[in-house]
Amino acid sequence: MRNTATSSELLAELKLLHPKLIDLSLGRIERLLAKLGDPHKRLPPVVHIAGTNGKGSTTALLRAMLEAAGVRVHAYTSPHLVQFHERIVLANQAGRSGPIQEQALVDVLSRTQACNDGDDITQFEITTAAAMLAFAETPADVLLLEVGLGGRLDATNVVARPELTVITPISIDHTDKLGTTLAEIAAEKAGILKPGIRAIVSKQQTEAADVIVDTAHELAAPLELWGRDFDAYEQNGRLVVQCEDQLLDLPLPALVGPHQISNAGTAVVAALRLKSFHVDESAIAKGLSLAQWPARMQRFSEGPLFDLLSHGSELWLDGGHNPAAADMLAQTAADLEERSPRPLFLVVGMMGLKDVSGFLARFDGLARSVFAVPVPGAHEQPLKPAGIVAAAEKLGISASETASVEAALHAIDRQHKGPKRVLICDSLYLAGHVLALQSGVEPQAN
Repeated sequence: MRNTATSSELLAELKLLHPKLIDLSLGRIERLLAKLGDPHKRLPPVVHIAGTNGKGSTTALLRAMLEAAGVRVHAYTSPHLVQFHERIVLANQAGRSGPIQEQALVDVLSRTQACNDGDDITQFEITTAAAMLAFAETPADVLLLEVGLGGRLDATNVVARPELTVITPISIDHTDKLGTTLAEIAAEKAGILKPGIRAIVSKQQTEAADVIVDTAHELAAPLELWGRDFDAYEQNGRLVVQCEDQLLDLPLPALVGPHQISNAGTAVVAALRLKSFHVDESAIAKGLSLAQWPARMQRFSEGPLFDLLSHGSELWLDGGHNPAAADMLAQTAADLEERSPRPLFLVVGMMGLKDVSGFLARFDGLARSVFAVPVPGAHEQPLKPAGIVAAAEKLGISASETASVEAALHAIDRQHKGPKRVLICDSLYLAGHVLALQSGVEPQAN
């Protein structure tokens, strides 16, 4: 094995081990983990988190609360935005956590690649195995383990006995892999539930909630369900979380948008139910105030892209990419408009299999115009800007193609000279490209 390989070089090699980027199965990763000495059986207590929307935000909120309580936290998320290192967050001796360093990433990728010895395996599976190795070898008190896709056959579902499972809101997405109905998709997500292991379930549509409740009953898994066993809402500029056994009056989450109320409420209940350590109300409050999660209604107040807009303008970024996410974004945009009126312009880039009409329809009457852009560096086929324009115009929304995000911002500023609100949205891959432009960092491919 080359000692001089970079993580980018290794990741490119690992992508060639299987003809498909996504091929849901547990057999290949179980085989590799056995050869590695079963690191997934030597992890700190695990909180396993699935869902369509809100997984990342809920993970970020829970991580901030736990760290505020002095808990050492590992976290596993995907996809990354700019650098692959973001996916593997390791606790350190100072009690904080951060992305794995390049040398450590190269080490676990190289060792996992050598152990795999050319066997057929997807890149996500082999990198998840490498992450398990890093998590097992680095001391921590808890691992927040986010599902990659689905749940039942996701590579993270090799953990047989998590301490807690969490399911965030489920909606129609990835229908080519998870099923075409909400019930089918919910059944895949509910595949992370385990016999006797408590589950915290966020706000769900009835069809999804019914499947999760039935699955939990079959497994005798204690279940706390939003609207039945707990609730969270905004009241007088505060977050109120009500459980059967207590009522908490907390600050609103630092993450922007009304949908973050449900994510925060779910994270609060999860923090309260962890048995390995005590997370008091002051730590929960501090975590809510400090939590950060890039590309989720992230506002830029400086940087090269922000500088392309005229004085008084706002620039926002969100990676939401399905109609349910669009509902949340449109509600957030409407709330912003009510508080501080400005014309709204959308910069949109999208993957080919996503519901572009369903996404844009939520902004009918809210967005003044859509600027469609290509998505650089996406691992799947993006939707051509012309397709986005056609969908927008069919909905009666003004739209045009531009060659890049920078070109779109220039065009918006020419179209409207005064203060405006610009939302770049509809793809995590586009969001990663934007963050790379803002920071001047070379992105790694997903």
